[in-house]
Amino acid sequence: MKYIIYLFLSLTLAFSSSAQKAPDRWFNLDYANDGVAGVSSDKAIREILKDKKAQDIIVAVIDGGTDPIHEDLKENMWVNSKEIAGNGVDDDENGYIDDIYGWDFIGNANGTVEFDNMEVTRLYRDLKKKYDGVDRKNITSDKKQEYALYIKVKEEFQKKYETSKKNYEIYYNFLKSYNALKKEIGKEKLSNEDIASFKSEDPATALVLNILHNIIAGGSNIEDIDFDTELKGAVEHYEVEYKYQLNLDYDPRTKLVGDNYSNMNERKYGNNEVKGPDATHGTHVAGIIGAIRENNIGMDGVCNHLKIMVVRCVPNGDERDKDVANAIRYAVDNGAKIINMSFGKYYGTNKASVDEAVKYAMNRDVLIVHAAGNEGANLKGKQHFPTRIYADKSGEAKAWIEVGASQPNMQPASFSNYGSKDVDLFAPGTEIYSTTPDNKYQVLQGTSMASPVVAGCAALLRAYYPNLTAEQVKSILLKTVTKVPGKMVLPVDDEAQAKAEETDKKISPSRVTYKKLCRTGGIVNVYKAVIAAEAMKEGK
Repeated sequence: MKYIIYLFLSLTLAFSSSAQKAPDRWFNLDYANDGVAGVSSDKAIREILKDKKAQDIIVAVIDGGTDPIHEDLKENMWVNSKEIAGNGVDDDENGYIDDIYGWDFIGNANGTVEFDNMEVTRLYRDLKKKYDGVDRKNITSDKKQEYALYIKVKEEFQKKYETSKKNYEIYYNFLKSYNALKKEIGKEKLSNEDIASFKSEDPATALVLNILHNIIAGGSNIEDIDFDTELKGAVEHYEVEYKYQLNLDYDPRTKLVGDNYSNMNERKYGNNEVKGPDATHGTHVAGIIGAIRENNIGMDGVCNHLKIMVVRCVPNGDERDKDVANAIRYAVDNGAKIINMSFGKYYGTNKASVDEAVKYAMNRDVLIVHAAGNEGANLKGKQHFPTRIYADKSGEAKAWIEVGASQPNMQPASFSNYGSKDVDLFAPGTEIYSTTPDNKYQVLQGTSMASPVVAGCAALLRAYYPNLTAEQVKSILLKTVTKVPGKMVLPVDDEAQAKAEETDKKISPSRVTYKKLCRTGGIVNVYKAVIAAEAMKEGK
């Protein structure tokens, strides 16, 4: 029962405290003026850039889809002026028909991919065909490394599958019991007083009451928590995991993409449905970078002088390396000077193809900004794909920024990955209010939100200082971070957290300096970056 309580608390308590809620626009604010550790973009625009000329910079959002006609985005969306919308002709002869707002590399005329496997599922499925039932003693020396990978992914897959299925059953049954409790009490919205005064003889309902008592004891108000939404979200999350992401028999590629997946050089496939089945993540990312500023609608992005190009290649599941490589090339070929990539995974089956695309971008003065991931893990010694380090040992992508997530009080987000050599800097990534599809707005969090904050800062520099190269923009942003003093609470690794919950043990927080968390030891500050760019422009 305690495992269930901890699992449930981990989902809900983060949403139940309103006392420490930051302002909706906090990522644009200034620590000295506003008391929250934003990136000072409002200050930079107000005090330095207000009367300066700028040119629009194209920023590609490679993601799961973006709503291009959102009220707070549409004026800042990239539109392919060389294409005639809806005529079914490749007017600009770039190989992509009617690519008005961008391109979707995971769809075709039959539709588009919503769910796909995790990479560990795809790896296990392929290796299982070769090694299932094979005695280790019969493995030849040239196959030992691949066999070891098979054993590793098999164990990881089976553990993930069992955990996902168990969590689905837990949340499904809890939601069912919670609805039964509401029916017994006779109210749709429960209060602390309702919970305190009610008793039930039904074991399942009594369990729900026990968990709610624990939440109240932690200082939360039951009325402030939208249990229906959170529980339904959890049920859906784990159902998708075990039915699609971790299902060895599920593979949507043939029907909904139809490419020859083994051909890494194939590029002309997909469709122009850039919104996709669920554009929440990508639309949120796009809004952070460039929602229209000062239009009295919704929220303000970091930069206003830009055009957002949509490139869809990330399903609900793990992206495929072939699609990532083609997405990067599409963005570069169509004029993007900054690419935001708020996605990642821990296995890469065709890294060489992605590396070649990254090199293609580097050779054309494109800056890539990438989210570090949300497992609370130290990336030292770990592969988190895509990565700036080239597999052929030819070096690394110089114009690449790896981003961790910070909180309004400068603390690293508890979920953020980190690494003194692997992560460059941190940026606001919790409680981020931004655009979502169909003219809506939502608070989300993750390094997925921190990365576009940095991409927006980079866009601001490239828009106002167009002579800066991608590497110069990176150098300026890294050199001008807000250095964070003292020691901060170290994020907790997901695996360690799960073990602690299962054994009913508390994790003692460790404290480290920001230099242990990232290369620069700080949080991006575009006000200081603009001052540095001004000085470079004046030759100081």
